[in-house]
Amino acid sequence: MSARLRHYVCGSTAHDLSAMFRGGARESREFPSGVFLFDGSDGRRVLFDTGYAPGAWRTGWRGAAYRRLLPPKVEAGDDIARQLADDGVDPSSITHVVLSHLHPDHIGGIARFPTATFVMTPGQRSSLTAPRLRAGILTGLLPDWFDDATRIVLDDEAFQVIDIGGIPLRGADLFGDGSYVVVDLPGHADGHIGALVDGRVLLAGDAAWGRDLLAATADLRAIPRAVQHDHVAYRRTAVLLQDVAAAGIRIVCSHDPLGAKELLD
Repeated sequence: MSARLRHYVCGSTAHDLSAMFRGGARESREFPSGVFLFDGSDGRRVLFDTGYAPGAWRTGWRGAAYRRLLPPKVEAGDDIARQLADDGVDPSSITHVVLSHLHPDHIGGIARFPTATFVMTPGQRSSLTAPRLRAGILTGLLPDWFDDATRIVLDDEAFQVIDIGGIPLRGADLFGDGSYVVVDLPGHADGHIGALVDGRVLLAGDAAWGRDLLAATADLRAIPRAVQHDHVAYRRTAVLLQDVAAAGIRIVCSHDPLGAKELLD
């Protein structure tokens, strides 16, 4: 079986582009929360993020503040494990879960994968140790067993400079065969990462609000700029990704509205 990369929508939020970007259109845009399943030819199944958590959030005042600032729309059917099962994929068959970062729209489904190996970075681990409201970390969304879950923490030495479409980026070859390369994409959150899949599609997480909004990153208004972990690095990453896209690599951000489910066709 050849490798597959499938896209699932696990909830969404909506914002006025003019409130986010200087010169942005006065229109409300829906931003889906994307989850991506890599079905490798060797039997590995790698999930990139897990979407929003459906149902009640037991996250106290921090969760209430988050939901007021970034109101989510999540239905029961948005649960990633349910969608996988409906697609003929047993959630227990997921071997790895790569976490781009730890914001609520990316970790809400972690509880569905207790047997998976979680791929993280030291920056993410330190964010869990001392979560701050500005960092958008809601530990109440994490299951009790997560501290003891099997993890691969990719430290600085795991990343090497690699050529992606002629652009030098820092990557860690997760399986040593080039099929799934975790890519360092700093700026949005501490330890934020993406993934180059099959050498063709770069999952960019929240390196930008959308593939078509990469160039608008420099025009972020004060509040959305302030919530970035490092807004200078965030802008630098957006420029690099534009160069990668120009070189022929498909860039897919987590909040892109994608029409097709299959991304390697």
